[in-house]
Amino acid sequence: MKTVGVIGGSGLYDMGGLESVERVRLSTPFGDPSDEYVCGVLGGTRIVFLPRHGRGHRLLPTEVNFRANVFGMKKLGAEWVIGVASVGSLKEEIAPGHIVVPDQLIDRTSRRPSTFFGNGIVAHVAFADPFCPVTSAALVTAARAAGATVHPEGTYVCMEGPQFSTRAESHLYRQWGAAVIGMTNLQEAKLAREAEMCFATLALATDYDCWRESTADVEIGEILRILKENVAMAQKTVVNLVDRLDARRSCACVNALEHAIITDRTQIPAKVKRDLAPIIGKYI
Repeated sequence: MKTVGVIGGSGLYDMGGLESVERVRLSTPFGDPSDEYVCGVLGGTRIVFLPRHGRGHRLLPTEVNFRANVFGMKKLGAEWVIGVASVGSLKEEIAPGHIVVPDQLIDRTSRRPSTFFGNGIVAHVAFADPFCPVTSAALVTAARAAGATVHPEGTYVCMEGPQFSTRAESHLYRQWGAAVIGMTNLQEAKLAREAEMCFATLALATDYDCWRESTADVEIGEILRILKENVAMAQKTVVNLVDRLDARRSCACVNALEHAIITDRTQIPAKVKRDLAPIIGKYI
């Protein structure tokens, strides 16, 4: 049975058709994940949901334990992970309510661990194309089938937060050619690549950030209103996606670590080997 992980808002897992639902609480070598994982079966596919900020939205973006969250997905058998997140639009044509499936990332974070490695083991995975192209293409098709207006590419700027952008920053990112700005998906993409999982993002545009002079600056109330409207669309997209994923993964994500671990195997500490066994076990 295929296993697909979904990291996003807590409302995502309250969806019709999800059977054999159970809650799983995990511990990891990197601490505790944001919350319990909600596991269920949807049309023959196992789905694992995790509320990124914890139920009740308790965690700042900087406080999210991304390593524990992704490691837990790996332990639960997820081969695909979809990051569902709200973003601000940096382009006129990406209107609030539209969906973007980005193909590139710019890292503007500064306070977040972004790798499983260290403590005696070094690995350098390729990250030129940070999202799985096969999964992203399937996600675009699934979102369009759900009735969404979808932009199939674009650069996602990941900022530290929790404050929104200054107007100068917003104009700068537009000059860079970026499409959307958010606070979460950079670490998820990096860690999923290290864990050899296929990662793609369903970015829900909620506002025009603060660059658009003819529109009011970002207001959290309006963002929450649009997000609520988009939950049903995201649920439909997940339902449409599961049947479009080929269980025989053929993308480069599958073997991302094959030549990435450069540490002499005899020098890797035994504890590190044990801790990282779900990720590096087939190579060490």
